[in-house]
Amino acid sequence: MASLEERYAQKFAKSVEWYQRGKSLFAGGVTHQTRFTSPFPAYFEHAEGPYKYDVDDNQIIDYVMGNGSLLMGHSPPEVTAAVSAQAQRGTHLGGATTHEVRYAEAVKRLMPSLERVRFTSSGTESTLLAMRLARAHSGKNKIVKFRGHFHGWHDYATPEGGQSLGGVPQAALDTIIVLPPDISEVNRVLSEDDDIAAVIVESNGAHYGTIPLQNPQFLQDLRDTTSRHGVVFIMDEVVTGFRLSPGGAHIRWDIEPDLATMAKIIAGGQPGAAVGGRADIMELMATRDDPEWDELHRVAQGGTFNAQPVTAAAGIATLEAIATKGINARADAMAQRLKDGLNEAFIRNEVTGHAHGIASITHVNLGADCGCDRGLCTMSFDEVYRTMPVQKTRAIRRANLVNGVDMMGGRAFLVSSAHDESVIDRTIDAFSQSLKDLRDEGAI
Repeated sequence: MASLEERYAQKFAKSVEWYQRGKSLFAGGVTHQTRFTSPFPAYFEHAEGPYKYDVDDNQIIDYVMGNGSLLMGHSPPEVTAAVSAQAQRGTHLGGATTHEVRYAEAVKRLMPSLERVRFTSSGTESTLLAMRLARAHSGKNKIVKFRGHFHGWHDYATPEGGQSLGGVPQAALDTIIVLPPDISEVNRVLSEDDDIAAVIVESNGAHYGTIPLQNPQFLQDLRDTTSRHGVVFIMDEVVTGFRLSPGGAHIRWDIEPDLATMAKIIAGGQPGAAVGGRADIMELMATRDDPEWDELHRVAQGGTFNAQPVTAAAGIATLEAIATKGINARADAMAQRLKDGLNEAFIRNEVTGHAHGIASITHVNLGADCGCDRGLCTMSFDEVYRTMPVQKTRAIRRANLVNGVDMMGGRAFLVSSAHDESVIDRTIDAFSQSLKDLRDEGAI
């Protein structure tokens, strides 16, 4: 029988040519660091609902879902109609628009604690802006983040965020303090160092909950501790915003951050993101008709495509659907069905591992199990990464692609409201077959 790698090469044969063309154009042959899949990435052409189709016209059940931006699946009618209509009326109007106002109102409808909102074009921009705002507000320099937590690829987000440090200046690294998610450590550092501007946290744990935080207690402890020390509390909701609940993690767990960063779902599959939070902090971006303030102290933020009309149209349509159509409840129910089925597949195939997760994100671990409730896993950071090295996650993703399913990074399934019961059951069967294939090859 052909190996998984051979079957992969056969199934995605036309992608090899596209990869060769890409290697002559892009550093590493791809335009995003996670798009590479050994021995080459599959190249996709179009998508609809829970499916995407590659250049060989394979139908793939998709759980990458625009890297988490597509809570309603691919090309939902209300979003595509809004995008098409606006594209015909202008993609960039070069000034303030009614669209950006209605867009911010749609955000605040779901996240009413955000007193002000400012749009950006990506999650990386949003966390960078939030950190800058925190520094300007406090007059302090350092940011506390947590081990493994990913906040984009700018210099201040990179340390121990699962990324390499090439090109990051030491001066930037010196302003970042990386801690384990231990509230006693946070309290110690904030007590000993009076130059801390903010604490930022991925709201559901490292890498969108691969190593979950024990919430809501940890987030509440952070809120209380930062308040006590006068430090800005930033909840990174780039992934969790509008997914863990219609209002995200801070609404789900009734935590009020000083600042929140959002991207992905907020833009309905278009490039878009935002920062929101306390008015006194956000207003540091406002001009005051005071030359000294405006030129020396104001927090500057540009962005050619901030809330551009097509993104605003997609975001408004998505957020209105989330507010009125039970999108989250549907996606959450399908994720629960998937999680239960995956755990049954581990048992049925006598493979050590488990699935866990909350809301519409389902994580998997092969090689270790624990006594968790399959919601918030209790495995340690080191144990998760010891049992799921990159070679294994690539093998898992490749095996599932061979069997017609694409996972997020070989670690997770990002479920949408477009995934119905039959699609979930097909996914469970494909995952079960992937476990058999990997076991037969001695990969697990």
